[in-house]
Amino acid sequence: MNAAAEVQWEENGATHRARWRSESGAPVPRRIVVADDSLNADAAFRLACEGTAILWRGDFHNARQLLQAMNRRIGRKAVRKGGKGGKDDKPAATPAQAFHLHRQAQAQRAHTLGMLLLPLEGDYRIPLRRAPDVAEACGEAWGAADGQPALVSLRELLGLIGAHEWRRKGVEVPALGGRLHVHYGVFSPLRGEYVDLVAKASLPAGLRTAFDIGTGSGVLAAVLARRGVGRVVATDQDERALACAADNLARLKLAQKVELQQVDLFPEGRAELVVCNPPWLPAKPSAPLEYAIYDPDSRMLRGFLAGLAAHLAPGGEGWLLISDLAEHLGLRSRETLLGWIADAGLLVRERLDIRPRHPKVMDEDDPLHAARAAELTSLWRLVAA
Repeated sequence: MNAAAEVQWEENGATHRARWRSESGAPVPRRIVVADDSLNADAAFRLACEGTAILWRGDFHNARQLLQAMNRRIGRKAVRKGGKGGKDDKPAATPAQAFHLHRQAQAQRAHTLGMLLLPLEGDYRIPLRRAPDVAEACGEAWGAADGQPALVSLRELLGLIGAHEWRRKGVEVPALGGRLHVHYGVFSPLRGEYVDLVAKASLPAGLRTAFDIGTGSGVLAAVLARRGVGRVVATDQDERALACAADNLARLKLAQKVELQQVDLFPEGRAELVVCNPPWLPAKPSAPLEYAIYDPDSRMLRGFLAGLAAHLAPGGEGWLLISDLAEHLGLRSRETLLGWIADAGLLVRERLDIRPRHPKVMDEDDPLHAARAAELTSLWRLVAA
């Protein structure tokens, strides 16, 4: 987030300034118009498409309805241009092309809908009629209020509110017999099949120490600790992830069994088991929050494989948890992955597969449905050659 950025606009004959808050890294709007409940959805959509941001001064619930109406107009515009469902709709030439077109459409949707802005007071209060209390949600994402007024897109603010509710309620993880409470900006283990693989795979003989590389919410470190691993070292670069993992481990009464370290990939030393669940798709994130999904040039995956042998104790194993969705999308071949494994001085002892259970597998309207329907999530058991 570019917390130091400032946004400026004209209102009631005066120039106003405020902090620009954007977790997605959206640039400061160049043009802003002030609007209220009298603005209709067609006019709002036209302004947003032209690159003009709309600072809302009307009723909060009306702003949410306006955002929904703008979202519907994006779908209609796609149909008129021959997009999904249009008479000129043509399938992408390759799965990779379908993926890139899908991401472009997602980015354009986010940009357009991000043009509807709300004001925030310095105490995180929204000065609008029927506005909810978002102070706790904002504090979880941004830290304590510092008294500076700000502008934020309604779409992002709703994301903060949703994340706060998820964090409060938690996500049930059957392998742990409990719930994880995932912080804003940290990947949530909603796709539980990779967790099930770690919970059920047979552990290496003589296991005393395990490393969890890129721990995120701490879910895999917690599973390993629950399985009886005496010492687990969990690493991550992101401060939010480490705070989230610490919170979850304390809730699960596992904090004494897991050591958290802020490092890039591996901690010092060797372990009988080294586990990593890197982002599954080799693509460039379009926002900071997407780094849990997209791994530019497969950096984390290749770094894990390249450094694994040097961090395995004699007879130890590395568990790579990854989906083959990238292969079905034509973004990375199986031969490439096997080549990286061999180049790192590793052998595949075994591969355990499981089919995803998430709703998109059955959604035939998803542009990536064919790839998702064929997807497998795998635990690759790797050993030094």
